[in-house]
Amino acid sequence: MKGLNSLTPKQTVAELDRYIIGQADAKRSVAIALRNRWRRQQVDSPLREEIAPKNIIMIGPTGVGKTEIARRLAHLAQSPFLKVEASKFTEVGYVGRDVESMVRDLTQLAVNMVTKEEEGGVQEQAERQAEERLLDLLLPRVPQRPVSPPAQGEDSGVVSLGYDGDDAAASGYKQGSGSTRERFRQMLRNGELNDRMVELDVASNQTGTPMVEVFSASGMEDMQSSLQDAFSKFFPKKKQNRKMKVPEALECLNKEEAERLVDNESIAEKAVRRTEQSGIIFLDEIDKIASRGGSGSGSPEVSREGVQRDLLPIVEGATVTTKYGPVKTDHILFIASGAFHVCKPSDLVPELQGRFPIRVNLNALGEEEFFRILTEPQGALVKQYKALLATEDIHMVFEEEAIHEMARIAVHVNQKTEDIGARRLHTIMERVLDEVSFDASEREDLTFTVTAEYVRNQLTDIADNEDLSRYIL
Repeated sequence: MKGLNSLTPKQTVAELDRYIIGQADAKRSVAIALRNRWRRQQVDSPLREEIAPKNIIMIGPTGVGKTEIARRLAHLAQSPFLKVEASKFTEVGYVGRDVESMVRDLTQLAVNMVTKEEEGGVQEQAERQAEERLLDLLLPRVPQRPVSPPAQGEDSGVVSLGYDGDDAAASGYKQGSGSTRERFRQMLRNGELNDRMVELDVASNQTGTPMVEVFSASGMEDMQSSLQDAFSKFFPKKKQNRKMKVPEALECLNKEEAERLVDNESIAEKAVRRTEQSGIIFLDEIDKIASRGGSGSGSPEVSREGVQRDLLPIVEGATVTTKYGPVKTDHILFIASGAFHVCKPSDLVPELQGRFPIRVNLNALGEEEFFRILTEPQGALVKQYKALLATEDIHMVFEEEAIHEMARIAVHVNQKTEDIGARRLHTIMERVLDEVSFDASEREDLTFTVTAEYVRNQLTDIADNEDLSRYIL
């Protein structure tokens, strides 16, 4: 099935190691969960329908890689992935978003994924048709001399050209000759016409659909979307005439042709199926909806438990109505996460706890992990800043001791102030490279070496001053 690959758990962990440092237990758990989804697809019905996904709850402080693990996992599986914050939802009857909206959002993401794939499959044909349409715009229409019909019973001996059913010819006009068209085609492909301006009718961002706005309790934003979609079927999209250069016009025409060639009904069916079978929803900050200590007193606590009760049927398996059709949530994988500083996972309602059978503790990050985060992953921060400054012809050199010093200061500031994990490295790097980033375009020395002493000069005063570090680091 498209959307689930056959990576073994070891291969999945190896892929995650390219982007995320440490947290071996969490990587192992999600790798097994991903493999189990593939295994389920190999099981024959009806037993396949009985196999439920083993949802995961990740427990650990912020900035240790919980979200990144789930996001990279979805990318590996080519699955629709949605990250939501549990604290954004409210109990039914309160103003705010209802829990079913996460399934609708996930389905929309799946539609976007499938649409992109389907358009990729017809891209070659779309490009050919777009090129023909652009050549029609580039080649001037020239009047065609009308051909007098022969008298009745008389053969003129002249073959009428241009009256072959083509709309332009039938209206008394013709395109440039075949050789001219081919010359223009070659010029277009060679980029010789890139500065030419053409006029093109493109779909406006504003449609002819009346604006319908609904202001009410939770879930009404979905009703507004459905009403607008319904009206759009009766009111055509507005077109506006725009002047643009040839490359931009070709891109617009490519997009229009690709949209015209794909089957929207088939896309909706595939998207719903992919959502049901391989969708992943990441529920962040689930500890924020736990009743602290089980007190249950006061409206905030009641609302938290209410959100959990509303969330329960979605996680257990329910059918949610979307504009693309009903979506069953029985086999969507839910990965929840939370710091659980104030409360414990056991403070969640028992039924919800039972729907997250796999619990993984993520460890806080230390100096060694920060050093590895700065240097090892494929998108490591050191590599990013080297690439950024290389655009200004600045060759950045980071000494190993300098990277260790940045990691040490990041740990020090996390201990003294709020522990935000690896996110602290972003502010550290920005502060260290503030001067060179500002002066990069005017620098005469094209090689810049970051030493441990330079890092200390840039950061020590701020890191040691707790009041300042709260605002700057």
